Amino acid sequence: MTDGIPDEPPSGLRALLPDLAPWRASLDFRRLWVSGTVSNFGSFLTFVALPVQLKELTGSAAAVGAIGAVELLPLLVFGLYGGALADAWDKRKLIIYTEAGQGLLSAVLLLNALLPRPAVWPLYVVAALSSALVSVQRPALDSLWPRIVAHEHLPAAASLNSLRWTVGGVAGPALAGVVVAYAGLGWAYAADLVTFVVSVALILRIAPSPAAHEAAKPSLRAILEGARYAWSRKELLGTYAVDLAAMFLAMPLAVLPFLADELDAEWSLGLMYATVPAGALLVSLTSGWTSRIHRHGRMVVLAAALWGLAIAAAGVVGDVWLVLLFLTLAGGCDMVSGIFRSAMWNQTIPDELRGRLAGIELLSYSVGPTLGQVRTGGFAAWWGVRASVWSGGLLCVGAVGLLALCLPKLMTYDVRTNEHAVRLREQRTAPA
Repeated sequence: MTDGIPDEPPSGLRALLPDLAPWRASLDFRRLWVSGTVSNFGSFLTFVALPVQLKELTGSAAAVGAIGAVELLPLLVFGLYGGALADAWDKRKLIIYTEAGQGLLSAVLLLNALLPRPAVWPLYVVAALSSALVSVQRPALDSLWPRIVAHEHLPAAASLNSLRWTVGGVAGPALAGVVVAYAGLGWAYAADLVTFVVSVALILRIAPSPAAHEAAKPSLRAILEGARYAWSRKELLGTYAVDLAAMFLAMPLAVLPFLADELDAEWSLGLMYATVPAGALLVSLTSGWTSRIHRHGRMVVLAAALWGLAIAAAGVVGDVWLVLLFLTLAGGCDMVSGIFRSAMWNQTIPDELRGRLAGIELLSYSVGPTLGQVRTGGFAAWWGVRASVWSGGLLCVGAVGLLALCLPKLMTYDVRTNEHAVRLREQRTAPA
């Protein structure tokens, strides 16, 4: 191995299978991975149950899309501040506290669902509070991975983390469709609560991860320092901008309950929610090739453009099985983009800035889908469900192409020669 890059890459089937090096080398990685798999499974149950409950209570696509609106402000406020907290506090403690808070919110949803006449307003309140907790947790979680995984294993860790997310993303929505239809919303919320309890128990066994000595205390000045660093790194800005455009313009999840009705295939709703994670899972299970790609920026752009094309196709076709196919393809493209974005971030950002940059990353990959729900729901109410989907996909392709032209550093990024990647690799591989 030279500079963290394998000299003799595997061949045949092994070249496609996920690289398990991070799993074998780090006990904390294994614990955090299992914890995330468990909690993600429950979260996807709620992810399906919440819009279904809103649809039942209101019958409005705009009301379902408004979930994104109430999640937006907490994302903007706590995403950046959560990044500063992650740099200044013990990352493990932040993850534990926020995971426990998510469990309490699941209990609120469960109690509301058990009422004779469930109220609408608690659904929006829980969505907003959950957004705030996620905004605090994700920078701490994202900045913890480079501490517990060797530098040369970070692309493989990104692939395994995508697998962690997609296992819950496939099983959770598929099971949620059955649970909600045959057992009721309360069972979905109850299962989510149990998964958070298990997740907290696992994270308690992870080693503490205190702040670096040179880390700045949480403050507006510290947040601005992280923003200035991000602005100076145009290849990083490119990853944020491409993902933001793709998710804002082509995120169809808010209208899936209405798309299933329009296709006269109500039975397919759980499958529709599972398709994007299913596509991501297929990529994760065959992600061995990603460790041998060096021009990550080009892959981010290509995958985002293909995501838009697949979403546009899902909005055009009238057969439900073709819709499921194109949504699955879209999920695979989104995962490819996510793997290479994560690799660029983790292999080039200094540890003392990792939390604050993770906060900016959180905004880039969370604000887009959040606003995308509002856009898709609003367009569907005004123009029709399928038109909202296909038009967003085409707009995504155009926006990604324009960004590629405007951000040449993103297109020329090469992990072997990028000065930031080289510097961080030398620091991580230097003798202790």
